[in-house]
Amino acid sequence: MFTGIIEAMGRIDAVKAEGTNRHFTLEADLAPELKVDQSVAHDGVCLTVVAVAGRNYTVTAVEETLTRTTLGQWSAGDVVNLERCTRLGDRLDGHIVQGHVDTTAEVVTIDARDGSWNVAFRHAVAAHHLTVSKGSITVNGVSLTVVDASAEGFSITVIPYTWEHTGFHRLRPGDQVNLEFDVVGKYVAELMSRQG
Repeated sequence: MFTGIIEAMGRIDAVKAEGTNRHFTLEADLAPELKVDQSVAHDGVCLTVVAVAGRNYTVTAVEETLTRTTLGQWSAGDVVNLERCTRLGDRLDGHIVQGHVDTTAEVVTIDARDGSWNVAFRHAVAAHHLTVSKGSITVNGVSLTVVDASAEGFSITVIPYTWEHTGFHRLRPGDQVNLEFDVVGKYVAELMSRQG
């Protein structure tokens, strides 16, 4: 489990294909603290550490993950948001995040608002792609509050600290991002759909 509070950025050093899998080697300040078998969220995608060497570590993504998320587009030099899993007893500063990406979304607009940024996204319409105004959403692993919501998209407002300390300042209209919808909302939507 994660909270959506990004603790570091990582740079992809190498991408190696093996069958339908891809191994990503990243350089990050937190790498020396990692160990094999730990879970780390990469732009919101939970991946298992398979090797650690100094300031570098490696994770593996399977075909399902590469297809469902933006990881299939990653290449050497890309920078991603990183969060280690939550420890029992830690504060839950964001919201409950599983690291299981539901879909991708397109950045539609980015508007500077005199000290903050309003970012609008568009995604595929589906019953479990549920956002509500003032509810929670995870974008590239970052826990955020929804400002406006519709069936096909939503907007969020990003404060300066989050803008600078995550990959948000690198986003441009047309870019794809990973989305994880609020887990409570997904269960409610699923239960209602089963009841007709």
